[in-house]
Amino acid sequence: MENRITKLFDIKYPIIQAGMVWNSGWRLASAASNSGILGLLGAGSMYPEVLREHIQKCKKATSKPFGVNVPLMYPNIEEIMNIIVEEGVKIVFTSAGNPKIWTNWLQEKDITVVHVVSSLKFALKAQDAGVDAIVAEGFEAGGHNGRDETTTLTLIPIVKEEIQVPLIAAGGIATGRAMLAAMVLGADGVQVGSRFAASEESSSHALYKKAIVDAKEGDTQLTLKELAPVRLIKNKFYNEVQELYKKCPTPDDLRTLLGRARAKKGMFEGDMDNGELEIGQVSGLIHDIKPVAQIVLDMVTEFEAAKKSVGEL
Repeated sequence: MENRITKLFDIKYPIIQAGMVWNSGWRLASAASNSGILGLLGAGSMYPEVLREHIQKCKKATSKPFGVNVPLMYPNIEEIMNIIVEEGVKIVFTSAGNPKIWTNWLQEKDITVVHVVSSLKFALKAQDAGVDAIVAEGFEAGGHNGRDETTTLTLIPIVKEEIQVPLIAAGGIATGRAMLAAMVLGADGVQVGSRFAASEESSSHALYKKAIVDAKEGDTQLTLKELAPVRLIKNKFYNEVQELYKKCPTPDDLRTLLGRARAKKGMFEGDMDNGELEIGQVSGLIHDIKPVAQIVLDMVTEFEAAKKSVGEL
């Protein structure tokens, strides 16, 4: 299954395990890389020295390539980037910020840089910044999301028309059939989050994983657009947000309700009532918790079967 993405990252399959907060520790990233895809550590929920520890453990657990996902609005961004360089990580996915600030600096250290976007406008800016590849993430995705609510089905061909660098599709992809569909639309590979959040190696709480498996169609919603749009499983906290919206709240009112560490409380500590339970719409298609190796095998097997089936139409 060799193409521009497998060559860029030196991996077997053009699949990236998303660097999700409170899910993507060294166990998940190393298991993903050992399965022939690209594993990513999620720096967004790690203090700098915690990230260093996860990088070191990941290096011991796999000889395959892996990377780090770094939200560019991270408060300790310079320290994070220096740790990545010091520890010899060769792949960085950036998000939530201006790629111009760090792309050249990282590339000068022989690091491959990929930037995550939610629109054509930002895809073009990332390409102009010189990134090596782009992740275009549709409205279906879990966690923090684009304000324009463009679906993956629409976003991928729109971005593909205008860019020349390799394109990775994200948002609503958890199966081999969805992977094939994204690649037919023009993607060179896919980034998968929610399916790996519900893996045995994910660092999130068992109750959160169960909530993913139990989720049905319509159980997630994009909210808090005045702050930073985020897709959540509906729970007590989500209902409190909706009640506050009835009072026409200011952004400060929303920030007060949100408070601090809501995502950690829900995804990592297992508070299903008061936590922020970030997950994608595709959770309605996730019915079990499996080892990463089995998830990858299932996706690749289904991809090949779907490709053959489409060829017979």
